[in-house]
Amino acid sequence: MAVTKDMTVGRPFPLILKFSLPLLLGTVLQQTYSLVDAAIIGKSLDIQSLGAIGSSSSVLFFILGFCNGCCGGFGIPVAQKFGAKDFVMLRSYVNTSIRISIVMSLIIMLLTVLLCRKILVWMSTPDDIFDGAYIYLLITFFTIPAIFMYNLFASVIRALGDSKTPFYFLIVATILNIALDFLFILGFGFGVGGAAFATLVSQLVATVLCGFFMMKKFPVLKKSDGEKKFCWQHAGHLLSVGVPMGLQFSITAIGSMMLQNSNNALGTTSVAAFTTAMRIKMFFTCAFDNMGMAMATFAGQNFGAKKISRIIHGVKDSMIMMLIYTALLFAIIWPFARIFGSWFMDGNEIEVLDKTELFLHVNVIFHITLAVLCILRYTIQGVGFTKLSLFSGVAEMIARILVSCIAVPALGFMGVCLGDPLAWVAADLFLIPAFIYVYKKIKN
Repeated sequence: MAVTKDMTVGRPFPLILKFSLPLLLGTVLQQTYSLVDAAIIGKSLDIQSLGAIGSSSSVLFFILGFCNGCCGGFGIPVAQKFGAKDFVMLRSYVNTSIRISIVMSLIIMLLTVLLCRKILVWMSTPDDIFDGAYIYLLITFFTIPAIFMYNLFASVIRALGDSKTPFYFLIVATILNIALDFLFILGFGFGVGGAAFATLVSQLVATVLCGFFMMKKFPVLKKSDGEKKFCWQHAGHLLSVGVPMGLQFSITAIGSMMLQNSNNALGTTSVAAFTTAMRIKMFFTCAFDNMGMAMATFAGQNFGAKKISRIIHGVKDSMIMMLIYTALLFAIIWPFARIFGSWFMDGNEIEVLDKTELFLHVNVIFHITLAVLCILRYTIQGVGFTKLSLFSGVAEMIARILVSCIAVPALGFMGVCLGDPLAWVAADLFLIPAFIYVYKKIKN
């Protein structure tokens, strides 16, 4: 039997840290098999193949970010009702969110599969990597329903205070994914399509296991016959919370797509460097998102329990943790950026390695602004102000568009390196006063 966790009592610092660690380990596992995909392809195939899997990464962020954001939003009313101990309403939200997610994920999958080739054309994908990029992207789009449902199940489980269970299933998925990478890419010679197909199979396994476990092992989710009906009112509320969170990621990704479009126009070398650097960056910065997700659950439960002062205490404690982590990241990434890049390609790819190192150096300087962004944004979402947090995504989008239109043509790849840092700063300029406004509002 799984155990829920009430985060409305006890010292915030150890509660948040203990809750975020399984999230961090789980995301590290996800990033690990993303790194393995890239490393196997870059080492065993060629730079063109490496560029193929990264040429559309911002498109995937646009689509999968919307899916993941919606799922995170669907978990917020669950966390609030858990904090308020209203379990009948909680079960209704869970039941309704599952049905909504099934329909949404199938519609998104159908649309993206039909538009796959046009998307790559819109992204100015270089001709020498177009076919590989198309195969990789198409198979990934077929994975959308599994990704959507896994993230929904994980969001509900986290809302109940359990961040360990999704982590266990990610262990299974990661081991399976890495094994299938070697089998499909090296054994069967499937190329970049093998990497995407390995992810599809492993994600399906994790989704089925997580969904089955969630419904069978959490007593609080056991429904009576009268609680199985679809509730349109609850569906409306879930969508009003989840869709703005999804749109926030998608709006942010619009800027990323324009930035990647500009980078793609710089040629295959820049695409390969961007692919490598982004995977390394995501591996190290996933802790920021994990801390944010922990704060969303913490803030949601305490908001439901009307313990508002604990929320600001949790924000301060999480800021301290992330300040220590950013200092550690700087000590690791700055001296070893080039070595990390060499894991994905031959040492004679000098230009790609130079650009990878430059990208990582520029980004690591601004990691503290990313930490502030994640903590404040997720906290605002956790207390239900998802529409307000949407504007931070707009600020990020505008910053990346300006970089794409002005900095990249003028500075080349250095402009690409500045895209994310300037977007983080722009979002913080909105989020800091927004958080002050939200805290005063809920406190009063």
